[in-house]
Amino acid sequence: MPDNGILDRIGSPADLRALPAAELPELAARIRRVLVDRVHRTGGHLGSNLGVVELTIALHRVFDSPRDALVFDTGHQSYVHKMLTGRLAGFDTLRKAGGLAGYPARAESPHDLVENSHASTALSYADGLARAGRAGRVVAVVGDGALTGGMSWEALNNLGTAGRPVVVVLNDNGRSYAPTVGGVAAHLSALRGGDSADNVFRALGLDYLGPVDGHDLAATERALRVAGESDRPVVVHVVTAKGRGYPPAEAHDDDHFHAVGTFDPATGKAAAVGQTWTSVFADEITEIGARRPDVVCLTAAMLRPTGLHRFAERFPDRVFDVGIAEQHAVTCAAGLAMGGRHPVVAVYATFLNRAFDQLLMDVALHRLPVTFVLDRAGITGPDGPSHHGMWDASVLPVVPGLRLAAPRDPKRLRELLNEAISIDDGPTVVRYPKSATGPDIPAERRIGGADVLRDGADVLLVAVGPMALACLSAAVVLDRHGVSATVVDPRWTVPLSDDLVALAGGHQVVVVVEDTVATGSLGCRLAAALAGTDTRVATVALPSRFLPHAERGELLRAAGLTADGIAARVLDLCARYRRADLTEVTG
Repeated sequence: MPDNGILDRIGSPADLRALPAAELPELAARIRRVLVDRVHRTGGHLGSNLGVVELTIALHRVFDSPRDALVFDTGHQSYVHKMLTGRLAGFDTLRKAGGLAGYPARAESPHDLVENSHASTALSYADGLARAGRAGRVVAVVGDGALTGGMSWEALNNLGTAGRPVVVVLNDNGRSYAPTVGGVAAHLSALRGGDSADNVFRALGLDYLGPVDGHDLAATERALRVAGESDRPVVVHVVTAKGRGYPPAEAHDDDHFHAVGTFDPATGKAAAVGQTWTSVFADEITEIGARRPDVVCLTAAMLRPTGLHRFAERFPDRVFDVGIAEQHAVTCAAGLAMGGRHPVVAVYATFLNRAFDQLLMDVALHRLPVTFVLDRAGITGPDGPSHHGMWDASVLPVVPGLRLAAPRDPKRLRELLNEAISIDDGPTVVRYPKSATGPDIPAERRIGGADVLRDGADVLLVAVGPMALACLSAAVVLDRHGVSATVVDPRWTVPLSDDLVALAGGHQVVVVVEDTVATGSLGCRLAAALAGTDTRVATVALPSRFLPHAERGELLRAAGLTADGIAARVLDLCARYRRADLTEVTG
């Protein structure tokens, strides 16, 4: 067991409250060392946690979790909270299968009240908890970046007039992934500078304390105690520095090591990674921008994670970071399209869920040419259930006029992105996973819009996007069992292609392989189109439940989305269908 010094004496918040104040600076320093030591091996959210060490210590010294409800907005800054609530030993398993989650997790501890890793929601949870009359105090820890999201202001609007004793801890470090944008950032800057005459929180009916130096433990504790004793809603404005105490993070201007992969703790240098889907998009959208001056890009506080930073460096006036505001991003894109531009909205697939209504009613209803680029589609891996992009490819097919593409390799990503941006009569979507790209996979021929990757005689494997490589490998396994498989990449999965339906109708057994849930998937829609024929269509897809955190490969294997899993499913289907046909003949 590693020697964690004074931190090993903290098994619960009660132990922390019993610690003499004079020992707290040593505790904070030890927590930072442990954060760097553990996260450099597993990857995770480092900079955000380094910045809240003193704040989290103060929270647990003032409030009595879990009797007092601590709700962390987004939850990526909860590592320190986990250490102080008895989970220090689990940090060797951080973000690994069966190990400690990278966000609050109710199954881990009663101290994790909300499994919250989508931003701008904590204040609404807090409002509901206060209205429910829950015993104990209600404390919402909200970053300034989260205040760029509309839900935060919907909640503040209600908290201010309800008068219930909710403590809103505003952790102001000037950024989410990127620097906080817009009027909120300007107002908080004015408050930090001592200009509190025009205070939006007081105007909404909340009391206001601060700004407080969030790295001054004594001052932070005092402010929190005053707020905790109030019978009214109070905002405690705490100013912190992301990456605090680790020089490589402090010096990293892009995001102060907000989220990192594995890295060298001595230098902060990241481990080398190969070509990713995000990097291919970053290069291609920049090339498109050079050819198409009407193309503009939008991001919701994730310029670099979505790969738009290269476009921004080349065309700074054609990129709009709207903050953590996916709904606004989509309707703003609709307005840009109405004004003659072709907007590209780059978001994580899981975050498009938040703006479905805007896509449906503000973009699709008006048949506007907006392209959505969905990074982290399908299984993302260690970030867990809220970050898997499992639903977009199953939900988006209901949107009238929408077209959805899933590239199988880097060449197809470039190709399909260009095709999407050339469409001018409705929304288009291009989705891809968080992973290395793998090699380009050539097609033998094209049927309509679909690429035939391999010809066979017995079964048809429909390989959606990055499932192509696994399907081709499965076909090799099937050959050894005497089953010959055709493998086709549909390229565009929405709308359902007549050519794909015709190709599938020429086979007795069709298996569609895709990294989404089965309901609403291409396989589901293809089966409906061939209902009543002799063709049997099955889908190998993700299970319709919230999946845990683990490496992408582990989760794909568990879902049967590997060569062996796909081949086993095909052989089982062939055997069952042969038995069924024999029964019909002899019956």
